[in-house]
Formats: sequence, C-alpha cells, structure tokens
Amino acid sequence: MPTVTTSDDVTLSYIDQGSGPVIVLIAGFCAPATSWALQQQVFVDAGYRVLSLDRRGHGDSEAPDFGATMARHGQDVADFLAALDVDDAVLCGGSMGASTVWSYVSQFGTARVRAVVSVDQTPKMVNDAEWTNGFYGLTEANKETFFANGVPDTGQGLPKRKSLVAATKLVAKLGGLPKMASPDTPAMKALLHDHAIADWRKVVAGVDVPVLMVAGRDSQYWPFTHAADAVAGNPRGRSVVLEKCGHAANMDRPKEFNAAMLDFLSLSE
Repeated sequence: MPTVTTSDDVTLSYIDQGSGPVIVLIAGFCAPATSWALQQQVFVDAGYRVLSLDRRGHGDSEAPDFGATMARHGQDVADFLAALDVDDAVLCGGSMGASTVWSYVSQFGTARVRAVVSVDQTPKMVNDAEWTNGFYGLTEANKETFFANGVPDTGQGLPKRKSLVAATKLVAKLGGLPKMASPDTPAMKALLHDHAIADWRKVVAGVDVPVLMVAGRDSQYWPFTHAADAVAGNPRGRSVVLEKCGHAANMDRPKEFNAAMLDFLSLSE
C-alpha cells in the first residue's frame, strides 16, 4: 500500500484505485481501509478514483500513542488531501470515519471538498432533552464512563447473527478477515471517548456542499431519524434510510448503499 506522512510525522497507508473524480473512503472505529472492499471496485467501475484511507492507529497505518483525538484525525485528512494534491473530493465516512470528515470540515472548510457522505453516524452521540438521536443509553450523566469498557451491546437494532451473515460478504471478497485494530489500547480508548462527546450538528447544518446522510433502519447504535434531523436545516442536505440494515450499512446492504451513493453523486455533479 502507498503511504503519506502527516505533519506530525505519522505514516498513513491508503488504497488508490481507478481514475477520474476522487472519492475518499474513511472507515470507522478499529476498521481498516479494506472494509470498503464491497464499494471500491464498484465506484472505480463507475468512473471514480477511489482512495481508501487507514486512519492513524488503523489498518496498516502507524499507531502512535499520540494524536488520539478527532481534531488530529481531521488534520490527518487535510495532510492526506494535500499530499495527494486532491482538491475536489467526495469525502465518505462510515461511523467514526464520518465524524473524522466533520472534524476536517470544521477546521479546514470545503475548499477541497465536492460533497460529503455520512454512513450511519449521528452528529451528536450524547442524548439530551433536545436531541434524542444519540447512542442508546448515552447521556450527559454517564458520558465520561459509558465507553470505558468498549462499545456496549445496546440490545437494539439488527441482531448480531444477521450482522455476522452480512460480514461474510466482506470476508469472501477479501479472502480473509479484515485487519481490525484493538480497541483496548490507551490511545484507542481516548479516541473513542473524544468521538463520543463531540457535537457536529452545526457543522452538518452549515456545510456548503451537498451532503448525504445514510442511516440503517435497524442500526444497533442510534435511531435512524438522526439522518433526516441532521440535515433538516441544510438546503443542500439529503438523507436516505436503508431497510433491513444495521450500523455497518456498506456491508449489511452493499448493493443498496452503493446505488444510493452513486445516485447522490450523479445529482450533485
């Protein structure tokens, strides 16, 4: 895999395939760039250059014990786009990868961005009286300790057995299991907490490029209504709910997700 070096001297790996307008795929917590294998070739065949990024601490990228914040991960995206001289990218993030995109936009704006796609990631994970689209059970009262032992089983959404069946599609495509990062290191625990307490609603509402919020009807982590609610005040925002779909929408319903994203991009040109 090719690499780039960030401004704080961390080596990031990525996959680079195809030619044409650029799509940058950024996976979620612990997931590697190869978790987009069910999208990569489809988007290449549709005429795109597809860059799948391993964030620091993920996949084949370096895993330092520093920089475990959403702000730094957003900076890494800026370094990545600059290193590859990409100035008109579609940024597509799944789960924490979507929050990484919003971190980038909040710091650097959209000068290098053509559109944004968020894949089943609520812009605010902490629930309160005004926002009930957060992570099931996560509140202001328990936010400091909620993820201390990792991501809890909420008992909501698509049953585990159905998610495992869906994951076999990815395993078959890769010819083996994807290289998942350990969630138990101090850096990864710090990153998960920083992710959990962030609020990207104003960034989503105010972004000045087309935005697609994708939600799984049966997400295990939060209500699907987060997607429509997040872009309700943004005239450039759209939302789509994938049926019989859990949190890992690009793996649970790859054909439906791919079609929704390509349709969105065709309308955004």
